[in-house]
Amino acid sequence: MYVKNKIVVYQVFTRLFGNKNTNNKPWGTIEENGVGKFKDFTSKALKEIKDLGVTYIWYTGVPHHALIRDYTSIGISNDNPEVVKGRAGSPYAVKDYYNVNPDLAVNPAKRLEEFEALISRTHNVGMKVIIDIVPNHVARKYKGITNPKGVQDFGADDDVSVEYNRDNNFYYIPNCSFELPDIDLPLNGEFNPNIHGKFEEYPTKWTGNGSRMAKPDPNDWYETVKVNYGIRPDGSKDFYELPWGYENKSFQEHFDFWQDKSVPNSWVKFMDIALYWTAKGVDGFRYDMAELVPFEFWSYINSAIKVANPDAFLMAEVYNPYEYRNYLRLGKMDYLYDKVGTYDKLKDVIQGRSWPDELSSIRRELEDIEHQMLNFLDNHDEQRLTSPEFAGTLEKGKPLMVVSTTISTSPTMIYFGQEVGESANENAGFGTHSRTSIFDYVGVPSHQRWMNEGKFDGGQLSVHEKSLRDFYKRLLNFTINSSALMGNFQEIQSANRNISSGYDIAIYSYVRWSNAQKLIIVTNFYWLATSNFELIIPTDIIKKWNLNDGEYILTDQLYRINKVLMRVENGEGRVQIVIGPSESFIYELSKI
Repeated sequence: MYVKNKIVVYQVFTRLFGNKNTNNKPWGTIEENGVGKFKDFTSKALKEIKDLGVTYIWYTGVPHHALIRDYTSIGISNDNPEVVKGRAGSPYAVKDYYNVNPDLAVNPAKRLEEFEALISRTHNVGMKVIIDIVPNHVARKYKGITNPKGVQDFGADDDVSVEYNRDNNFYYIPNCSFELPDIDLPLNGEFNPNIHGKFEEYPTKWTGNGSRMAKPDPNDWYETVKVNYGIRPDGSKDFYELPWGYENKSFQEHFDFWQDKSVPNSWVKFMDIALYWTAKGVDGFRYDMAELVPFEFWSYINSAIKVANPDAFLMAEVYNPYEYRNYLRLGKMDYLYDKVGTYDKLKDVIQGRSWPDELSSIRRELEDIEHQMLNFLDNHDEQRLTSPEFAGTLEKGKPLMVVSTTISTSPTMIYFGQEVGESANENAGFGTHSRTSIFDYVGVPSHQRWMNEGKFDGGQLSVHEKSLRDFYKRLLNFTINSSALMGNFQEIQSANRNISSGYDIAIYSYVRWSNAQKLIIVTNFYWLATSNFELIIPTDIIKKWNLNDGEYILTDQLYRINKVLMRVENGEGRVQIVIGPSESFIYELSKI
């Protein structure tokens, strides 16, 4: 996927975004705690998100998943609370891929039309749309009621007498019935007519995380069943593999390769799902736990998507660094999470377990794929950035965000509420504090203050929250317009650590440049003290920038009120820096 400027992805948990209810009763119902709707993403709301510096919006939790609410009047079967996590349900236990969560619609019978209208509104304000596809598993009770003509549900044609068949959609445990795991009381002990003490599934299937037990462990993904992609129970592959050299082939060549090949039925089903949503105007997908599915399948589906829409945005959750290049080059992904590298290191730095120097090593290790390693500090799976379990304060998160957005050419992702300091302190019920619950009907307090009863003007934010959102807006808008951030990178950490007196161990610095723009980025991860030092710009950078001896002005691009002088003598640059606690500067060079 070719991009000229930085991409910024705004992840929003769709059912929570527009919820104005502030009760936050643990295990509360929709009536008690409220729920947001598609309609809450008004043109005003979407424009405010775009003006934050956002280019793509990822609507999380859109496909219809299992939940505890009666929609039988429109033909939707009830779900058993004993195999649903929480009351609102996990968005990663999809029940029907050809429709959307009825909770999100004003008129559940017209839920698909309401989502299609949201796609149009999003496009009209100039942003693109991403939704989830969860290929590794589906809800234990998958049931499509609006399938296109000729589409069979997952498992409808399976041979259930055997553990494995290449064209079965699921793996089975023949002659065994499913047994509920030993879990805490569903719905916190509340009476529900659908709680029976058992769940009818015969023969039972492998659980979503690969458990082959008829009675899953409570820590297993017991609410889901694993999808079969032609991987035999012994781990061997039962499908054509890509020939040598296909890591260098185009998506068109990958697409052509698969045209005369017989592939497992699950491959075809998920390709049809992706193309269904692509045809409705969805611009891309975020793939859940992509590394649990073979990269050959990703070659098959992603090349088909790219043929339909060459600009499609394909983002995947992969955590094994040894597999990154397989999923990017053979699986034809556009972007993978940079979780175990940059994210984990930044978290270690702000919690005092590491110094920032190792960020340079991570950047070097990923140099050949740095553009494709998406950076983030907050998402639905992780602890909130400002929670006590992570950075702990609004200010301490700022230097992390500056580095995350400027250290590479890759996209930046933020999670709704991050820009106003949401810390997820609520006891939501099934979900726990520090992470905004994806299982419960709950409010998001900081976000609700920005939402201000649907005005989307920040009218209830505190002074500090307003200041933080202003910081995000300045930072993100700078990044999407900066040519240097799509250009070259070089760390100046090692030179300054060895030479510059007063260069604190919590300081991190590097340069970014293009033909048109030269940047020096300095960040102070220490939150208690100001640092005062002379920053060295090494001779090799001065040479690459074609700078003559003399004086140059450096202007901070975040607030444009801080200007310093850089003197170049004998081909080396020197700048006097005074940087406060948790402060960052993005200095742009200009000649006097």
